[in-house]
Amino acid sequence: MTFSRKINRRDFLGSAAAASMAVTIVPRHVLGGPGFIPPSDKITLGYIGCGTQGLREMTALIANPSLQIVAVCDPNKFSTNYVDWSQNDVRDSIRKALGENTWGEGIKGIPGGRDIGQEFVQKYYGKSKDSGTYKGCASYEDFRELLEKEKDLNAIKIMTPDHLHGPVAIASMNKGKHVVTHKPIANRMHEAKLTIETAKKTGRSSHLLAWSKRPDYDTIKNWISDGSIGKLKEIHNWSNRPVWPQWQANPTETPPVPKDFNWDLWLGPVPDRPYHPNYTNAVFRGWYDFGAGSIADMGHYSLFPLFLTLGISTPAVSAEAYATTTCGFNGNVSVGIKNDVAFPLSCIIRFKFKAQAELPSFDLFWYDGGMRPATPDEFIESGKSFEREGMMFVGDKGKIIAGFRGESPVLYADNKINIAQVSGDKNSGADPNNIWIDSFKNNSQSPGSFLYTGPVTETILLGGVALRAGKRVEYDTNSMKITNIPEANKFLVRDYRKGWEL
Repeated sequence: MTFSRKINRRDFLGSAAAASMAVTIVPRHVLGGPGFIPPSDKITLGYIGCGTQGLREMTALIANPSLQIVAVCDPNKFSTNYVDWSQNDVRDSIRKALGENTWGEGIKGIPGGRDIGQEFVQKYYGKSKDSGTYKGCASYEDFRELLEKEKDLNAIKIMTPDHLHGPVAIASMNKGKHVVTHKPIANRMHEAKLTIETAKKTGRSSHLLAWSKRPDYDTIKNWISDGSIGKLKEIHNWSNRPVWPQWQANPTETPPVPKDFNWDLWLGPVPDRPYHPNYTNAVFRGWYDFGAGSIADMGHYSLFPLFLTLGISTPAVSAEAYATTTCGFNGNVSVGIKNDVAFPLSCIIRFKFKAQAELPSFDLFWYDGGMRPATPDEFIESGKSFEREGMMFVGDKGKIIAGFRGESPVLYADNKINIAQVSGDKNSGADPNNIWIDSFKNNSQSPGSFLYTGPVTETILLGGVALRAGKRVEYDTNSMKITNIPEANKFLVRDYRKGWEL
């Protein structure tokens, strides 16, 4: 193992004896205690983003003995106005992790913010102290201050809205930190490419959490490679997203900024605009400025491991989008609404790919908002119907239907049905975070490294460009340009607020 660091102040916080007298420190692993990981071998982690998903993942991650969360950060101090998929899931997750069935009983609403993150971390680590308390987790409003002051950090986990992923990752790697982030790497092509280049330049380890081990994809690859469906022509991928309100225009109301919420920091690189709750929390994904749409939300989970498995090493060369249209009334006259601020209620995007090392040229179709391809006759005749999320591979001699979450794929070819018996340890019980934690310890690249994300990241972001352009766009990855519609190139970059330029 090449990873090492000096034992720092946090390794001794919470110990009254260490504060009051000089003592001889004997590592616990020397005294005994199988499986104990000494502080000097732990990843020290800064946790940026303490909203609902950030807190939910923190409750599972904190139990991993190979890391120590030493700082949290969020522009929101504390509030109970978050939105989530369940009224009490965050509260109950914290209760379970702490073993305190009454935690948060006085909280009305869905809680979040850096105060909750700090309280949870310190309560959790305090359980293992003789004193029952721990005060070694710092709290920050601004991630830039965290990076400046926390000199002993090894890594950063990014759980912010999409528009901050790139700036936080780039700043962290330039400070010498490893980075693990939720999808996407960034919500602009320029920022995504710069993030990947920064990972290369700095040599930091990195991991995109959308990566997963998919034994079902190995089966699909084998079927395609051995010609079971003939020549691959199309890949179809659909999702039920969005599962959040999807607005068609910027709000016109200007409610006051909530107490203890730094709206300026939440905006980050995005040009100034008045605060509105329709932008924040789980609904940010629907806005072009703050999110990257349903395809970035769920498409990464299905497409990132697929690209790696099938060897898709270049992004799409073109994209054409078909989106939901909306209308309103001007007086008593129906008029179409031009929406260039938010993703549509539903869409279909057709991407074209050049031939890959082991694949012919093919089309990839993305569907969301309830859209999906027509159900094949073979599927209907077998008494099946499409699930709300799934994939289909179409060749000139057959089809493969695959579930989104790793269900056994089904091959329809030669008037026969073949249901694969997928083997593997996808759900072996091991903590999936060990994938990136181990790579960070060894200064190596994980299977989900930023260095491997270029093709899928550029493809997904190109879909957003096609939606905004309203026309088929042709893309050259080497020059990072839309070659057939020059005016669409503005969607590859961002107009930065002063002080946030990249």
